[in-house]
Amino acid sequence: MPSPKAYNSTRTENCFNPKNFMKSLKLHILLLAVLAGGLFLQGCRSEGCTDVNAVNYDPDAKNDDGSCIFDSNETIVDNGNGTGTTTWTKDKTYILDGFVFVNDGQTLTIEAGTVIKGKPGTGAAASALIVARGGRIIAEGTASEPIIFTAEEDDVTNPNDIPATERGLWGGLIILGDATLNTNPGEQAIEGLPTSEARGLYGGTDDADDSGILRYISVRYGGSNIGADNEINGVTFGGVGSGTVVEHIEVFNNKDDGFEWFGGTVNSRWLAAINCGDDSYDYDQGFTGNGQFWFALQDPTIGGDLGEHDGGTSPENGTPFAKPVISNATYIGRGVSAGSDIMTIRDNAGGEYYNSIFVNQEDGIDIELLSGPDDAYNQFTQNNIIFSDNFFYNIGGSGATTVDACFKINAGDTIVSQADVDAANTAIRAAFGSSNTFDSDPGVTYNGSTAVVTPTGAAASGAQQPSVIWFDQVTYRGAFGPSDNWLQGWSAASEQGIL
Repeated sequence: MPSPKAYNSTRTENCFNPKNFMKSLKLHILLLAVLAGGLFLQGCRSEGCTDVNAVNYDPDAKNDDGSCIFDSNETIVDNGNGTGTTTWTKDKTYILDGFVFVNDGQTLTIEAGTVIKGKPGTGAAASALIVARGGRIIAEGTASEPIIFTAEEDDVTNPNDIPATERGLWGGLIILGDATLNTNPGEQAIEGLPTSEARGLYGGTDDADDSGILRYISVRYGGSNIGADNEINGVTFGGVGSGTVVEHIEVFNNKDDGFEWFGGTVNSRWLAAINCGDDSYDYDQGFTGNGQFWFALQDPTIGGDLGEHDGGTSPENGTPFAKPVISNATYIGRGVSAGSDIMTIRDNAGGEYYNSIFVNQEDGIDIELLSGPDDAYNQFTQNNIIFSDNFFYNIGGSGATTVDACFKINAGDTIVSQADVDAANTAIRAAFGSSNTFDSDPGVTYNGSTAVVTPTGAAASGAQQPSVIWFDQVTYRGAFGPSDNWLQGWSAASEQGIL
Protein backbone atom coordinates (compact mmCIF):
# COMPACT_ATOMS: atom_id res chain seq x y z
CA MET A 1 0.00 0.00 0.00
CA PRO A 2 1.18 3.55 -0.57
CA SER A 3 2.83 5.45 2.26
CA PRO A 4 0.31 7.30 4.44
CA LYS A 5 -0.05 11.04 3.93
CA ALA A 6 -1.07 13.62 6.50
CA TYR A 7 -4.22 15.62 5.92
CA ASN A 8 -5.47 18.68 7.75
CA SER A 9 -2.11 18.56 9.62
CA THR A 10 -3.56 16.27 12.24
CA ARG A 11 -3.62 12.66 11.08
CA THR A 12 -2.43 10.19 8.50
CA GLU A 13 -4.35 7.47 6.68
CA ASN A 14 -3.53 4.59 4.43
CA CYS A 15 -5.93 5.50 1.59
CA PHE A 16 -5.76 4.09 -1.92
CA ASN A 17 -7.72 4.76 -5.09
CA PRO A 18 -9.12 1.59 -6.68
CA LYS A 19 -9.64 3.39 -10.04
CA ASN A 20 -5.95 4.22 -10.19
CA PHE A 21 -4.74 0.63 -9.87
CA MET A 22 -5.00 0.13 -13.63
CA LYS A 23 -2.73 3.12 -14.14
CA SER A 24 0.15 1.31 -12.54
CA LEU A 25 1.17 -2.28 -13.11
CA LYS A 26 2.94 -2.23 -9.77
CA LEU A 27 -0.20 -1.21 -7.94
CA HIS A 28 -2.24 -3.72 -9.94
CA ILE A 29 0.06 -6.51 -8.81
CA LEU A 30 -0.22 -5.24 -5.26
CA LEU A 31 -4.00 -5.37 -5.48
CA LEU A 32 -3.93 -8.96 -6.67
CA ALA A 33 -1.61 -9.85 -3.81
CA VAL A 34 -3.91 -8.17 -1.32
CA LEU A 35 -6.97 -9.96 -2.66
CA ALA A 36 -5.15 -13.29 -2.69
CA GLY A 37 -4.19 -12.77 0.93
CA GLY A 38 -7.78 -12.15 1.93
CA LEU A 39 -7.13 -8.67 3.37
CA PHE A 40 -10.31 -6.64 3.78
CA LEU A 41 -9.81 -2.96 3.09
CA GLN A 42 -12.33 -0.80 4.87
CA GLY A 43 -13.55 2.62 3.79
CA CYS A 44 -11.36 5.74 4.21
CA ARG A 45 -12.65 8.66 6.26
CA SER A 46 -14.53 11.24 4.22
CA GLU A 47 -11.82 13.93 4.48
CA GLY A 48 -9.68 12.05 1.93
CA CYS A 49 -12.58 11.82 -0.52
CA THR A 50 -14.66 14.94 -0.03
CA ASP A 51 -12.57 17.63 1.69
CA VAL A 52 -10.93 19.61 -1.12
CA ASN A 53 -8.51 21.15 1.39
CA ALA A 54 -7.18 17.78 2.52
CA VAL A 55 -3.62 16.98 1.44
CA ASN A 56 -4.70 13.53 0.25
CA TYR A 57 -7.91 14.73 -1.43
CA ASP A 58 -8.91 12.35 -4.22
CA PRO A 59 -12.51 12.43 -5.48
CA ASP A 60 -12.04 9.02 -7.15
CA ALA A 61 -11.01 7.19 -3.94
CA LYS A 62 -14.48 5.77 -3.45
CA ASN A 63 -16.46 2.59 -3.63
CA ASP A 64 -19.20 2.25 -6.24
CA ASP A 65 -21.77 3.40 -3.69
CA GLY A 66 -19.88 6.66 -3.11
CA SER A 67 -18.34 5.70 0.25
CA CYS A 68 -14.62 6.09 0.79
CA ILE A 69 -12.18 3.20 1.04
CA PHE A 70 -9.93 3.09 4.06
CA ASP A 71 -7.52 1.04 6.11
CA SER A 72 -8.61 0.08 9.65
CA ASN A 73 -5.67 1.86 11.35
CA GLU A 74 -5.44 5.62 11.56
CA THR A 75 -2.31 7.34 12.79
CA ILE A 76 -2.91 10.63 14.57
CA VAL A 77 -0.24 13.33 14.28
CA ASP A 78 -0.67 16.78 15.80
CA ASN A 79 1.33 19.70 14.40
CA GLY A 80 -0.56 22.23 16.49
CA ASN A 81 -4.05 22.00 15.03
CA GLY A 82 -5.23 19.38 17.52
CA THR A 83 -7.73 16.67 16.70
CA GLY A 84 -10.41 19.08 15.58
CA THR A 85 -14.02 18.46 16.54
CA THR A 86 -14.42 14.89 15.38
CA THR A 87 -15.49 11.37 16.30
CA TRP A 88 -13.22 8.34 16.63
CA THR A 89 -15.17 5.21 15.76
CA LYS A 90 -14.81 1.65 16.96
CA ASP A 91 -14.21 0.27 13.46
CA LYS A 92 -10.74 1.82 13.57
CA THR A 93 -7.68 1.56 15.76
CA TYR A 94 -6.20 5.01 16.39
CA ILE A 95 -2.41 5.27 16.74
CA LEU A 96 -1.14 8.30 18.68
CA ASP A 97 2.16 9.45 17.16
CA GLY A 98 3.52 11.95 19.68
CA PHE A 99 1.54 14.36 21.86
CA VAL A 100 -1.97 14.73 20.46
CA PHE A 101 -4.17 17.53 21.83
CA VAL A 102 -7.85 18.27 21.84
CA ASN A 103 -7.43 22.01 21.52
CA ASP A 104 -9.41 24.80 23.18
CA GLY A 105 -12.87 24.86 21.56
CA GLN A 106 -12.63 21.36 20.10
CA THR A 107 -14.60 18.26 21.13
CA LEU A 108 -13.29 14.74 20.62
CA THR A 109 -15.98 12.05 20.78
CA ILE A 110 -14.83 8.43 21.15
CA GLU A 111 -17.30 5.63 20.50
CA ALA A 112 -17.71 2.73 22.91
CA GLY A 113 -15.44 -0.16 21.96
CA THR A 114 -12.76 2.03 20.35
CA VAL A 115 -9.07 1.16 20.82
CA ILE A 116 -6.46 3.94 20.95
CA LYS A 117 -2.78 2.99 20.96
CA GLY A 118 0.28 5.10 21.72
CA LYS A 119 3.55 4.75 19.86
CA PRO A 120 6.62 4.07 22.01
CA GLY A 121 9.07 6.84 22.79
CA THR A 122 10.50 8.97 25.56
CA GLY A 123 11.16 12.66 25.98
CA ALA A 124 9.71 14.77 23.18
CA ALA A 125 8.96 11.57 21.27
CA ALA A 126 6.49 10.27 23.88
CA SER A 127 2.86 9.72 22.86
CA ALA A 128 -0.16 10.84 24.85
CA LEU A 129 -3.67 12.20 24.44
CA ILE A 130 -4.12 15.59 26.10
CA VAL A 131 -7.42 17.43 26.44
CA ALA A 132 -6.32 21.05 26.64
CA ARG A 133 -8.03 23.65 28.79
CA GLY A 134 -11.21 24.61 26.95
CA GLY A 135 -11.30 21.34 25.01
CA ARG A 136 -13.74 18.50 25.71
CA ILE A 137 -13.67 14.72 25.44
CA ILE A 138 -16.82 12.60 25.25
CA ALA A 139 -15.56 9.06 25.79
CA GLU A 140 -18.45 6.89 26.95
CA GLY A 141 -17.54 3.24 26.90
CA THR A 142 -19.74 0.55 28.39
CA ALA A 143 -19.19 -2.57 30.48
CA SER A 144 -19.51 -4.66 27.31
CA GLU A 145 -17.58 -2.23 25.07
CA PRO A 146 -14.92 -0.34 27.05
CA ILE A 147 -12.67 2.25 25.46
CA ILE A 148 -9.07 1.03 25.66
CA PHE A 149 -5.93 3.18 25.67
CA THR A 150 -2.83 1.03 25.38
CA ALA A 151 0.60 0.56 23.81
CA GLU A 152 1.01 0.15 20.06
CA GLU A 153 2.41 -3.34 20.52
CA ASP A 154 -0.56 -4.54 22.59
CA ASP A 155 -2.75 -7.12 20.89
CA VAL A 156 -5.90 -6.40 22.86
CA THR A 157 -7.42 -9.69 21.70
CA ASN A 158 -4.68 -11.56 23.60
CA PRO A 159 -4.69 -10.57 27.30
CA ASN A 160 -1.30 -12.16 27.96
CA ASP A 161 0.75 -10.92 25.00
CA ILE A 162 2.62 -8.28 27.06
CA PRO A 163 4.69 -9.48 30.06
CA ALA A 164 3.33 -8.55 33.47
CA THR A 165 6.48 -6.55 34.21
CA GLU A 166 6.07 -4.15 31.27
CA ARG A 167 5.32 -0.47 31.94
CA GLY A 168 6.06 2.84 30.26
CA LEU A 169 5.39 1.65 26.70
CA TRP A 170 3.62 4.91 25.83
CA GLY A 171 2.38 8.02 27.65
CA GLY A 172 -1.11 8.33 29.08
CA LEU A 173 -4.30 10.36 29.24
CA ILE A 174 -4.15 13.98 30.46
CA ILE A 175 -7.19 16.19 31.09
CA LEU A 176 -6.69 19.92 31.73
CA GLY A 177 -9.29 22.36 32.96
CA ASP A 178 -10.05 25.83 34.29
CA ALA A 179 -10.79 25.06 37.95
CA THR A 180 -9.01 26.55 40.96
CA LEU A 181 -5.47 25.72 42.10
CA ASN A 182 -3.82 26.88 45.33
CA THR A 183 -0.61 27.88 43.58
CA ASN A 184 0.88 31.25 42.77
CA PRO A 185 0.32 31.89 39.91
CA GLY A 186 -2.99 30.09 39.56
CA GLU A 187 -2.04 28.77 36.15
CA GLN A 188 0.58 26.02 35.84
CA ALA A 189 2.27 23.77 33.25
CA ILE A 190 1.18 20.17 33.67
CA GLU A 191 3.61 17.49 34.79
CA GLY A 192 4.56 15.04 32.05
CA LEU A 193 4.71 17.53 29.17
CA PRO A 194 7.48 19.90 28.03
CA THR A 195 7.01 23.29 29.68
CA SER A 196 7.37 24.90 26.25
CA GLU A 197 3.97 23.53 25.20
CA ALA A 198 1.44 26.35 25.77
CA ARG A 199 -1.47 23.92 25.44
CA GLY A 200 -0.20 22.15 28.57
CA LEU A 201 -1.38 24.95 30.88
CA TYR A 202 -4.14 24.35 33.42
CA GLY A 203 -5.93 26.13 36.25
CA GLY A 204 -8.29 29.09 36.48
CA THR A 205 -11.37 30.29 38.33
CA ASP A 206 -14.25 28.09 37.13
CA ASP A 207 -14.71 25.25 39.64
CA ALA A 208 -17.72 23.96 37.67
CA ASP A 209 -15.63 23.67 34.50
CA ASP A 210 -16.70 20.84 32.17
CA SER A 211 -13.98 18.90 30.32
CA GLY A 212 -16.39 16.19 29.16
CA ILE A 213 -17.37 12.62 30.04
CA LEU A 214 -15.10 9.65 30.78
CA ARG A 215 -16.82 6.29 31.36
CA TYR A 216 -15.59 2.69 31.14
CA ILE A 217 -12.04 3.41 30.07
CA SER A 218 -9.01 1.16 30.56
CA VAL A 219 -5.57 2.83 30.34
CA ARG A 220 -2.81 0.24 30.04
CA TYR A 221 1.02 0.05 30.06
CA GLY A 222 1.62 3.82 30.09
CA GLY A 223 4.01 6.15 31.87
CA SER A 224 6.66 7.16 29.31
CA ASN A 225 9.55 9.13 30.78
CA ILE A 226 9.95 12.60 29.27
CA GLY A 227 12.83 13.66 31.53
CA ALA A 228 14.56 13.06 34.85
CA ASP A 229 11.91 11.90 37.34
CA ASN A 230 9.16 13.14 35.03
CA GLU A 231 6.95 10.30 33.86
CA ILE A 232 3.40 10.58 32.62
CA ASN A 233 0.70 9.30 34.98
CA GLY A 234 -1.93 6.84 33.81
CA VAL A 235 -4.63 9.52 34.07
CA THR A 236 -3.74 13.09 35.03
CA PHE A 237 -6.29 15.75 36.01
CA GLY A 238 -5.00 19.32 35.99
CA GLY A 239 -7.47 21.90 37.31
CA VAL A 240 -10.43 19.78 36.17
CA GLY A 241 -13.82 21.05 37.29
CA SER A 242 -16.87 19.40 38.82
CA GLY A 243 -18.81 19.58 35.54
CA THR A 244 -16.64 16.72 34.24
CA VAL A 245 -17.97 13.15 34.61
CA VAL A 246 -15.40 10.47 35.62
CA GLU A 247 -16.70 6.94 36.23
CA HIS A 248 -15.36 3.38 35.78
CA ILE A 249 -11.75 4.11 34.89
CA GLU A 250 -8.91 1.58 35.21
CA VAL A 251 -5.18 2.32 35.10
CA PHE A 252 -3.22 -0.89 34.60
CA ASN A 253 0.58 -1.33 34.82
CA ASN A 254 1.52 2.33 34.58
CA LYS A 255 5.16 3.20 35.18
CA ASP A 256 4.38 6.24 37.34
CA ASP A 257 1.27 7.06 39.39
CA GLY A 258 -2.11 5.59 38.56
CA PHE A 259 -4.21 8.74 39.03
CA GLU A 260 -3.02 12.22 39.93
CA TRP A 261 -5.01 15.39 40.57
CA PHE A 262 -3.40 18.82 40.44
CA GLY A 263 -5.98 21.07 42.07
CA GLY A 264 -9.49 21.17 40.72
CA THR A 265 -12.85 19.93 41.94
CA VAL A 266 -13.69 16.94 39.73
CA ASN A 267 -15.59 14.05 41.36
CA SER A 268 -15.01 10.40 40.47
CA ARG A 269 -16.53 6.97 41.11
CA TRP A 270 -15.31 3.44 40.40
CA LEU A 271 -11.58 3.98 39.86
CA ALA A 272 -8.95 1.23 39.84
CA ALA A 273 -5.16 1.57 39.97
CA ILE A 274 -3.60 -1.85 39.34
CA ASN A 275 0.13 -2.66 39.60
CA CYS A 276 1.40 0.89 39.15
CA GLY A 277 5.12 1.58 39.43
CA ASP A 278 4.71 4.51 41.84
CA ASP A 279 1.74 5.80 43.86
CA SER A 280 -1.77 4.61 43.17
CA TYR A 281 -3.64 7.84 44.03
CA ASP A 282 -1.86 11.19 44.24
CA TYR A 283 -3.29 14.67 44.78
CA ASP A 284 -1.74 18.11 45.10
CA GLN A 285 -2.28 21.86 44.64
CA GLY A 286 -5.56 22.14 46.53
CA PHE A 287 -7.63 19.27 45.10
CA THR A 288 -11.09 19.32 46.69
CA GLY A 289 -13.14 16.78 44.72
CA ASN A 290 -15.09 13.78 46.02
CA GLY A 291 -14.24 10.13 45.37
CA GLN A 292 -16.14 6.90 45.96
CA PHE A 293 -15.37 3.25 45.17
CA TRP A 294 -11.62 3.63 44.61
CA PHE A 295 -9.60 0.42 44.33
CA ALA A 296 -5.80 -0.03 44.41
CA LEU A 297 -3.82 -3.25 44.12
CA GLN A 298 -0.02 -3.19 44.16
CA ASP A 299 2.44 -5.56 42.57
CA PRO A 300 4.53 -6.99 45.44
CA THR A 301 7.76 -6.18 43.55
CA ILE A 302 7.17 -2.50 42.75
CA GLY A 303 5.14 0.51 43.81
CA GLY A 304 5.18 3.56 46.04
CA ASP A 305 2.44 4.58 48.45
CA LEU A 306 -1.17 3.66 47.90
CA GLY A 307 -1.92 7.33 48.46
CA GLU A 308 0.42 10.33 48.23
CA HIS A 309 -1.55 13.31 49.45
CA ASP A 310 0.07 16.73 49.16
CA GLY A 311 -1.46 20.10 49.85
CA GLY A 312 0.49 22.80 48.09
CA THR A 313 3.73 23.41 46.25
CA SER A 314 4.28 27.11 45.74
CA PRO A 315 3.35 28.17 48.36
CA GLU A 316 2.73 25.19 50.62
CA ASN A 317 0.20 27.17 52.63
CA GLY A 318 -1.82 28.25 49.59
CA THR A 319 -5.61 28.08 49.69
CA PRO A 320 -7.90 26.33 49.11
CA PHE A 321 -6.32 23.58 51.18
CA ALA A 322 -6.46 20.15 49.63
CA LYS A 323 -9.38 18.42 51.30
CA PRO A 324 -10.98 15.76 49.11
CA VAL A 325 -13.62 13.49 50.65
CA ILE A 326 -13.26 9.78 49.83
CA SER A 327 -15.52 6.91 50.77
CA ASN A 328 -15.49 3.16 50.04
CA ALA A 329 -11.87 2.74 49.04
CA THR A 330 -10.07 -0.61 49.08
CA TYR A 331 -6.28 -0.31 49.08
CA ILE A 332 -4.27 -3.56 48.97
CA GLY A 333 -0.54 -3.04 49.42
CA ARG A 334 2.73 -4.72 48.46
CA GLY A 335 3.29 -6.62 51.68
CA VAL A 336 4.44 -6.02 55.23
CA SER A 337 8.15 -5.93 54.37
CA ALA A 338 8.05 -3.97 51.12
CA GLY A 339 8.84 -0.52 52.53
CA SER A 340 5.76 1.40 51.40
CA ASP A 341 2.99 3.31 53.19
CA ILE A 342 -0.74 3.11 52.99
CA MET A 343 -0.52 6.84 52.44
CA THR A 344 1.55 9.92 53.14
CA ILE A 345 -0.18 13.20 54.02
CA ARG A 346 2.05 16.29 53.89
CA ASP A 347 2.54 19.88 52.69
CA ASN A 348 -0.55 21.27 54.41
CA ALA A 349 -2.85 18.63 52.90
CA GLY A 350 -6.11 17.58 54.44
CA GLY A 351 -8.46 14.79 53.42
CA GLU A 352 -11.27 12.59 54.66
CA TYR A 353 -11.66 8.80 54.33
CA TYR A 354 -14.79 6.86 55.31
CA ASN A 355 -15.95 3.22 55.02
CA SER A 356 -12.67 2.05 53.51
CA ILE A 357 -10.43 -1.04 53.75
CA PHE A 358 -6.63 -0.81 54.02
CA VAL A 359 -4.65 -4.06 54.05
CA ASN A 360 -1.23 -5.66 53.54
CA GLN A 361 1.30 -2.83 53.83
CA GLU A 362 4.46 -2.35 55.85
CA ASP A 363 3.58 1.12 57.12
CA GLY A 364 0.34 2.89 57.83
CA ILE A 365 -0.63 6.53 57.41
CA ASP A 366 2.15 9.08 57.84
CA ILE A 367 1.14 12.61 58.80
CA GLU A 368 3.84 15.24 58.41
CA LEU A 369 4.91 17.41 61.36
CA LEU A 370 7.17 20.44 60.82
CA SER A 371 8.36 23.23 63.06
CA GLY A 372 6.33 25.79 61.07
CA PRO A 373 2.63 25.87 60.15
CA ASP A 374 3.01 24.39 56.64
CA ASP A 375 2.51 20.76 57.56
CA ALA A 376 -0.33 18.27 57.50
CA TYR A 377 -0.52 18.05 61.29
CA ASN A 378 -1.70 21.65 61.18
CA GLN A 379 -4.62 20.47 59.05
CA PHE A 380 -5.34 17.70 61.56
CA THR A 381 -5.61 20.27 64.35
CA GLN A 382 -8.14 22.16 62.20
CA ASN A 383 -10.24 18.98 61.77
CA ASN A 384 -9.36 18.80 58.07
CA ILE A 385 -7.94 15.26 58.32
CA ILE A 386 -10.60 12.69 59.19
CA PHE A 387 -10.53 8.87 59.17
CA SER A 388 -13.79 7.31 60.27
CA ASP A 389 -15.32 3.82 60.11
CA ASN A 390 -12.40 2.37 58.15
CA PHE A 391 -10.96 -1.14 58.44
CA PHE A 392 -7.21 -1.84 58.83
CA TYR A 393 -5.64 -5.28 58.60
CA ASN A 394 -2.10 -6.65 58.28
CA ILE A 395 -0.34 -3.32 58.57
CA GLY A 396 3.18 -3.69 59.88
CA GLY A 397 2.97 -7.42 60.50
CA SER A 398 0.82 -10.48 60.00
CA GLY A 399 -2.41 -9.71 61.79
CA ALA A 400 -0.60 -7.42 64.23
CA THR A 401 -2.46 -4.30 63.19
CA THR A 402 -2.85 -1.64 65.87
CA VAL A 403 -3.72 2.02 65.86
CA ASP A 404 -0.03 2.74 66.56
CA ALA A 405 0.97 0.81 63.42
CA CYS A 406 -1.65 2.52 61.29
CA PHE A 407 -1.21 6.17 62.29
CA LYS A 408 2.09 7.87 62.96
CA ILE A 409 3.71 11.26 62.81
CA ASN A 410 6.48 11.76 60.28
CA ALA A 411 8.76 14.50 61.57
CA GLY A 412 10.12 16.03 58.38
CA ASP A 413 12.05 18.72 60.23
CA THR A 414 15.03 18.10 62.53
CA ILE A 415 13.99 21.12 64.58
CA VAL A 416 10.91 19.27 65.82
CA SER A 417 11.55 17.81 69.26
CA GLN A 418 10.80 14.23 70.23
CA ALA A 419 8.38 15.55 72.81
CA ASP A 420 6.40 17.31 70.07
CA VAL A 421 6.39 14.15 67.97
CA ASP A 422 5.16 12.07 70.93
CA ALA A 423 2.41 14.57 71.71
CA ALA A 424 1.26 14.63 68.07
CA ASN A 425 1.24 10.83 67.89
CA THR A 426 -0.88 10.68 71.03
CA ALA A 427 -3.33 13.17 69.54
CA ILE A 428 -3.84 11.45 66.17
CA ARG A 429 -4.10 7.98 67.70
CA ALA A 430 -6.66 9.17 70.22
CA ALA A 431 -8.69 10.78 67.43
CA PHE A 432 -8.64 7.78 65.08
CA GLY A 433 -8.27 4.82 67.43
CA SER A 434 -11.89 4.70 68.51
CA SER A 435 -13.45 5.64 65.14
CA ASN A 436 -11.85 2.85 63.07
CA THR A 437 -11.55 -0.94 63.27
CA PHE A 438 -8.23 -2.81 63.64
CA ASP A 439 -6.88 -6.34 63.91
CA SER A 440 -9.64 -8.51 62.41
CA ASP A 441 -9.78 -10.56 59.23
CA PRO A 442 -11.40 -8.43 56.49
CA GLY A 443 -12.29 -11.32 54.20
CA VAL A 444 -9.83 -10.06 51.58
CA THR A 445 -7.23 -12.47 50.26
CA TYR A 446 -4.14 -11.41 48.40
CA ASN A 447 -1.14 -13.33 47.15
CA GLY A 448 0.44 -10.89 44.72
CA SER A 449 -1.59 -11.94 41.71
CA THR A 450 -5.15 -12.53 42.90
CA ALA A 451 -7.36 -10.28 44.98
CA VAL A 452 -10.78 -11.46 46.11
CA VAL A 453 -12.19 -8.08 46.91
CA THR A 454 -15.64 -8.87 48.28
CA PRO A 455 -15.60 -7.99 52.00
CA THR A 456 -17.09 -10.33 54.55
CA GLY A 457 -17.52 -10.35 58.31
CA ALA A 458 -16.55 -7.17 60.12
CA ALA A 459 -15.41 -5.44 56.96
CA ALA A 460 -18.77 -5.87 55.26
CA SER A 461 -20.60 -3.43 57.51
CA GLY A 462 -19.89 0.26 57.49
CA ALA A 463 -22.38 2.79 58.71
CA GLN A 464 -20.90 6.25 58.43
CA GLN A 465 -21.03 8.09 55.13
CA PRO A 466 -19.70 11.56 54.42
CA SER A 467 -22.15 14.38 54.95
CA VAL A 468 -22.10 15.22 51.23
CA ILE A 469 -25.18 14.68 49.06
CA TRP A 470 -23.09 13.48 46.09
CA PHE A 471 -22.20 10.11 47.69
CA ASP A 472 -24.09 6.87 47.10
CA GLN A 473 -25.40 5.62 50.43
CA VAL A 474 -24.15 2.05 50.92
CA THR A 475 -23.84 -0.05 54.08
CA TYR A 476 -20.59 -1.89 53.31
CA ARG A 477 -16.96 -0.95 53.61
CA GLY A 478 -14.60 -0.96 50.66
CA ALA A 479 -14.85 -0.46 46.93
CA PHE A 480 -16.94 -3.56 46.20
CA GLY A 481 -20.28 -4.64 47.54
CA PRO A 482 -21.10 -8.27 48.44
CA SER A 483 -22.18 -8.98 44.84
CA ASP A 484 -20.76 -6.03 42.94
CA ASN A 485 -17.37 -6.61 41.33
CA TRP A 486 -17.66 -3.67 38.94
CA LEU A 487 -14.27 -4.43 37.33
CA GLN A 488 -15.44 -7.80 36.07
CA GLY A 489 -15.69 -8.26 32.32
CA TRP A 490 -14.25 -5.02 30.93
CA SER A 491 -10.92 -4.31 32.68
CA ALA A 492 -7.39 -5.58 32.02
CA ALA A 493 -7.35 -6.87 35.60
CA SER A 494 -10.40 -8.98 34.81
CA GLU A 495 -9.01 -10.22 31.49
CA GLN A 496 -5.82 -11.36 33.20
CA GLY A 497 -7.59 -13.08 36.09
CA ILE A 498 -6.23 -10.74 38.75
CA LEU A 499 -9.67 -10.37 40.32
